[in-house]
Amino acid sequence: MKNRKIKLILVLSTVLLLLFTSLNVFTSYVKMKKTVEESIGNQNLVAAESIATAIDKETYRKFLNNPAKNDYYWELTNYLVDAREKLGALFVYTLEIDNPKVSNVMISGFNKGLEEIYDIGVPCTVPEKQVKRAYEGNTYVTNVIEDPDHGSYLSVGVPIKDEAGKIMGYLGIDISVDTLNEIKGKVLKNNILLFVFNGVFILVAIGSFLLLQRWYQKEVAKEVGYTEDTYQAELKTLITSISSIRHDFTNHIQVLHGLLQLGESKQAQQYISSLSKEVMPIESLKLSIDHPGLSILLQTKKLAAQNYHIDMNFTVSHDSFDKIKTTDLIIILSNLIDNAIDATIALPEAERKIAISCKTDVTKYVFKITNTGPKIIENEHILKQGYTTKKAEQGKIRGQGLFIVKEVVNSYNGKFSIDSINELETIAFVEIPIK
Repeated sequence: MKNRKIKLILVLSTVLLLLFTSLNVFTSYVKMKKTVEESIGNQNLVAAESIATAIDKETYRKFLNNPAKNDYYWELTNYLVDAREKLGALFVYTLEIDNPKVSNVMISGFNKGLEEIYDIGVPCTVPEKQVKRAYEGNTYVTNVIEDPDHGSYLSVGVPIKDEAGKIMGYLGIDISVDTLNEIKGKVLKNNILLFVFNGVFILVAIGSFLLLQRWYQKEVAKEVGYTEDTYQAELKTLITSISSIRHDFTNHIQVLHGLLQLGESKQAQQYISSLSKEVMPIESLKLSIDHPGLSILLQTKKLAAQNYHIDMNFTVSHDSFDKIKTTDLIIILSNLIDNAIDATIALPEAERKIAISCKTDVTKYVFKITNTGPKIIENEHILKQGYTTKKAEQGKIRGQGLFIVKEVVNSYNGKFSIDSINELETIAFVEIPIK
């Protein structure tokens, strides 16, 4: 079932990868085609303005006064034909635009013998949207026009103005789609590397995302593993402590039952009195700590310390300690307190003491664990992975606790040190800056 899910994820990832890559290349292609069309349109607008400026205004005015295929008509036609040939355009012509919907061809720009194709004043194919722009005195550029007679072309138009700046008509230029496609082909060929780069970039981006996702999952799994190990260890300690209390409780009940059966009520009272003194430390487990995880951890460690007859004291600030993840806080304190307990039980019961301090101010958290126990000799090696002074036990990996603490503290740019201040006292110090 798991393999099927993995295969399904891989297939979906591959499909999405190809889809996004194709979409990116297609979008780039369409955008480039549009850019080419706009660029050609703008270039021909400049050419049209130059032709319109150079046209003989007086001759055109005389033609407009008598719009017929006269000498003025052919003089202007020759000028437009020459401009068309030099420009390589499909048509160069003049228009009359006296309404916002339809334009009319005045001089078609054909050589003699072909002028019958267009009579003076026939409607032109310029779309209504562009006709309206021209009627308002603006230049225009159309999209590709599908003409059943002359094929597909793009059209531009600029006003022809007299010496006073009054619009006499419009000069239009049509550019064949064949010319557009030829230029597009050259541009696309020159930019093929860009398409390849876009495709590779998408592949790299998605590949990087997948790698980062896998890395994140591994980090989460590692952190969960640390947390699980820590809480399992604490749970085992708690179960052991409860089992010990239950065992002791059974023994105490049996002793009391025996004393009462023998009629030794006075001794039974004395025994109960001594038991009440042992209950007092259990009551002291109730800690007033704002952080739930920290409260549970310290109560568990307090119970474990009592089983080893260790005098354990706490000083905890009233703070939520929310600038550090609960899992990291538990990892740090659990390992340090366990180390302190292991060191302390090497001493006689009367000398076993541990003091735990968790304090905060506006800039940092400070955790300090002070314990009695043997002096640390090889201080420079104690924080290295795998280094330990404890005896090897089957099934246990030693030398990881302090190394893990150091790694967690470093991830917060904090400080960590552990050192013996005299022959029988050791201090572990952690400082975490509050960001």
